[in-house]
Amino acid sequence: MENQKPKIYTDKVLAITSLSFVFILVAGLAIYSEASIKLAAQMMLWATSIFTTPVLLFAFLSIIFTMMLAFSKYGKIKMGEGKPEYSTTSWIFMFILSGIGSSSLYWGFLDWAYYYQTPGLGLTPESAEALKYSVAYSFFHSGASAWAIYALASVSLCYSFHVRKNKGLSLASIIEAVTGFKATGVVGRLVDVLFLLCMFGALTISLVLTAVTFTNILSLLTGIPNTFTTKVIIILAVSVVFALSSYVGMENGMKRLSSMVCLGVVLFAVYVLIFGPTQFILNNSLMSFGLMATNFVDMSLFTDPMGDGKFTREWTVFYWLWWISYAPGVALFVTRVSKGRTIKEIILAMVVGGSVGLWFVFGVFENFSVYNFIHGAVNVPHILSQQGGEVAIGQLLSLLPAGQFMMWIFLGIMVIFLAAHMDAVGYAVSATCTRGLEEGQDPSPKARLFWCVMLTLVPIAMIFSKAPLDTMKTATIVTALPFIVIILIQTYGLIKWLIEDYSKIPSHLIEQKSFEETESTADHVDYRDAHIEVLKPVELVRENLKREIS
Repeated sequence: MENQKPKIYTDKVLAITSLSFVFILVAGLAIYSEASIKLAAQMMLWATSIFTTPVLLFAFLSIIFTMMLAFSKYGKIKMGEGKPEYSTTSWIFMFILSGIGSSSLYWGFLDWAYYYQTPGLGLTPESAEALKYSVAYSFFHSGASAWAIYALASVSLCYSFHVRKNKGLSLASIIEAVTGFKATGVVGRLVDVLFLLCMFGALTISLVLTAVTFTNILSLLTGIPNTFTTKVIIILAVSVVFALSSYVGMENGMKRLSSMVCLGVVLFAVYVLIFGPTQFILNNSLMSFGLMATNFVDMSLFTDPMGDGKFTREWTVFYWLWWISYAPGVALFVTRVSKGRTIKEIILAMVVGGSVGLWFVFGVFENFSVYNFIHGAVNVPHILSQQGGEVAIGQLLSLLPAGQFMMWIFLGIMVIFLAAHMDAVGYAVSATCTRGLEEGQDPSPKARLFWCVMLTLVPIAMIFSKAPLDTMKTATIVTALPFIVIILIQTYGLIKWLIEDYSKIPSHLIEQKSFEETESTADHVDYRDAHIEVLKPVELVRENLKREIS
């Protein structure tokens, strides 16, 4: 009986509570739409004004801390025993798709136009200088600081789950491990309810925006009316793919979907690069990267005290809070797929791999869009303001060779992208509501399928009720504020554990130990007892060192 595995069960109280909050929120937005819009505007102004400096500092210090950690001796610590479960390419693809939604394809063509019309760093709107910095700001908001926030949340949870062997794959479980507040207690449940609300809100926004873009482009191609029914059919079709992927599991589902969509996006970008204005795309991408790199500190800490601070509030602070809202879910998913990886690998793969991937795709798509704006082919800012971004995307894609065919390819990639992203979010949600998970264990297929259905119903309800999407966006952003405190608590726990477990071990012995565990898992290291300074394998290493010295 002692060797019997602990019982894994669904936390029904947490599931029912969070779902009740979600559907009450959607109903409230539908019934009191005008009042909710006004309240949302006030809440957004409050959140982004009062917390401007803390949010900017949090993002800026995240990149400094994660880079220092990666290149310290602690970066050599391996998460769990044995070799990595997934190839490096599949691994990076999976967590990139967990961290960005299909709506990034939408913003990939249009993001620069917003910064051209409302630029940062005190630049004049719609000026040559604003256009020059437009893609650079897009690179900044999708680059190192954003991915460092993900990495900061991920490494601490990975360490807790794989090295310390703390049970449970949820925010509440790591809060319990650090603070002692029970995961099933009031504090633990509050943390998980906030997380689930944030995940539902963020995914709903991504799903609705993708559905609207998809149906508009589909209407341009086929003449099918852009109605509620069309949107529901699209959402249901995506959900079937997502549900099947989630049900069959990580290896046959998410891994294959992520590989398909990432390869599809890269090939699509390569097509645009080759058959678009290649020289302009390459030149402006390089210049934009240079502008971002040389102005990185200014962009990171631009509070605009001499002005109205509107750009910082509405763009940089908003974006960082948006990334923070996704960070806990990404951390759960990254923890699941990162067994056998070192801290350095996780940080560099996220910060460098994630940034470079988005910079390549955004660089190609945005500069293709900028080029056609400069040469008068498509007035993207005007169309964006008057008709909607999906119309501008349709006109841009039609300029490519085999334009209509490429629009169909674009829609196909968008659907698979959304399904893969929903799969990652669905896993994080089902893992949060499953108690007692240990390393190598997943929520049951039935639990994952249940949450697939729930994650689909909310956006359909939003579209049907015509509830204001911007209000849901505000709710998600405001809910993200407590996650800053939660991530800081996680980070405190990580630093504390690293000092307790590895501060007295030389760098080369940490690397040697990680290498030996990769070659063989025979000597299992158990870190469950936080009061034991260093465990048997480490003690053996010390004895060997003493012998060598003597």
